[in-house]
Amino acid sequence: MSAVTAAPPLRAGSTRSGGTTLTGTWSLVRFILRRDRVRLLVWSLAIPALYLASLGEYTAMADDPAGMQARAALVQTPAMVSMTGPGYGTDDYTVGAAVSNELVLWMVLALAVMSILQVVRHTRAEEESSRSELVRAAAVGRHASVASALIVVLLVNLVVAALSSAVLVGSGLEATDSVAMSLGVAMSAMTFGAIALVAAQVTEHSRGATGLSMAALGAAFTLRTIGDMQEQHGSWVSWLSPIAWAQQMRAYVDLRWWPAALGAVAIVLLLVVAASLASRRDFGAGLVPDRPGRADALPSLRTPSALVWVQQRMALLWTTLGLAFMWFATGTIVNQVGSMTESLADNPVYASVLGSGEVTQAFVGIITLYAALGAAAYGIVAALRVRSEEDAGRAEYALATPVSRGRWLGANLAVTSLGTLVVLVTGVLALAGGAAVAGTDEVTFGQVAEAGLLYLPALAVFVGLAAALFAWVPRATSLVWLLLEYTIVVSLFADLLHLPDWARRISPFWWVPDPLTGDVDGVHVAGLCAVALVLFVLAFAGFRRRDVATK
Repeated sequence: MSAVTAAPPLRAGSTRSGGTTLTGTWSLVRFILRRDRVRLLVWSLAIPALYLASLGEYTAMADDPAGMQARAALVQTPAMVSMTGPGYGTDDYTVGAAVSNELVLWMVLALAVMSILQVVRHTRAEEESSRSELVRAAAVGRHASVASALIVVLLVNLVVAALSSAVLVGSGLEATDSVAMSLGVAMSAMTFGAIALVAAQVTEHSRGATGLSMAALGAAFTLRTIGDMQEQHGSWVSWLSPIAWAQQMRAYVDLRWWPAALGAVAIVLLLVVAASLASRRDFGAGLVPDRPGRADALPSLRTPSALVWVQQRMALLWTTLGLAFMWFATGTIVNQVGSMTESLADNPVYASVLGSGEVTQAFVGIITLYAALGAAAYGIVAALRVRSEEDAGRAEYALATPVSRGRWLGANLAVTSLGTLVVLVTGVLALAGGAAVAGTDEVTFGQVAEAGLLYLPALAVFVGLAAALFAWVPRATSLVWLLLEYTIVVSLFADLLHLPDWARRISPFWWVPDPLTGDVDGVHVAGLCAVALVLFVLAFAGFRRRDVATK
């Protein structure tokens, strides 16, 4: 009879090979940088490029004090407060104040999305695919993967901050304020990266971790909007949002560093929470385990559409609920638009900039645009799941059954299109419901619903383009994200950047009419429908012709 001798216990922070739980961290950092070099390069250059493009407009207006004050008056309007922030230094508007007031919010959002996607990609997604298990079979510490992902995200944010500071200083702005603002943006973005790390411990799937993190980002945006609308320069509600911490540094106006410390404290606390949760779960599993399924599949699951629905329903549920809550909360402040506009009515500069237009309708139109952008992002993510299914080999299994390629792709696109419709309609109705609860009578359910539904053809263009790229050039599917980013720039900064008409027409949203502030052009709507139809036809034709990747 042989005896089994128990292995001696490990000391805290050590591994059986004599290393530490962080052994191999820098090797993994180099691997991630090499693997994501193109992706990270695009992120690192996009933000400084946006600063550079915007500074040309601000610098040109610097010699026109009346024009700068007109811009300051515009920044104080409700619609711009929701799009930018509380607004500082509007009494004597300078180029620096304009940069700080009008761009910080969007830089934080962009870098926050990057941080969330990178953290989830190299933590929960790696565990889900079992690649982390293979990595940890080598001389790699238990916490090396998480540490390497966070280090890469930190490095990218610091590189963006350094390049942004160089662009700002090179344009003649104060060096100290430029560095402070750039670091504040990076700190806020890193906070959402830490939130993503916590979410990766809670859920078992990368889709769930991304959804929870994006919901947190949406909640932060909502809190910031509500707080800034409630009180000039932001109420206490604003301080609940990490986005506001970068704005409250008041760069180029009255610089203060201490709001950035809130981000540092929040990041440390979130990392402690994530480490605590990680120690309480099994490797590969989430803190909240999936419920066991049925022993036998339901007859309804025999169709490709049913399978796709099961795969996408939870992502659709959380995305719909999160965005609907955000748009409902935003709708509740619509009734404040009129009173805030009245406070600027005696301002001659304001009158010359906005005239006597219906500001409430314009504000609701902007929020409807936001809702459509959120639906477009969901549609792209859902549409590109077909590539994930093919890369994982599950498409091969499905097509090995009596299921044609057209039926399989059609099932995915049908569920994706339906989900995109649900996200848009739910968000728009939530916006209208919030406005109704607040007691506003300047916009109706019908008007808001019509404004939202007119975005459907444009959303179909995004889904169709994603499908067409997958069918013809699978490696180029990320190009659809470039179109969405370009659409955001055109929708929000076209006038700021003085883009010509031909450049604006590239954006599908440029062709969408706004019934709240103008007439509906049926030709534009029909044109978008035709483009979407062509893209879907190309997708089916291309997928039938090419080989399917096999494992």
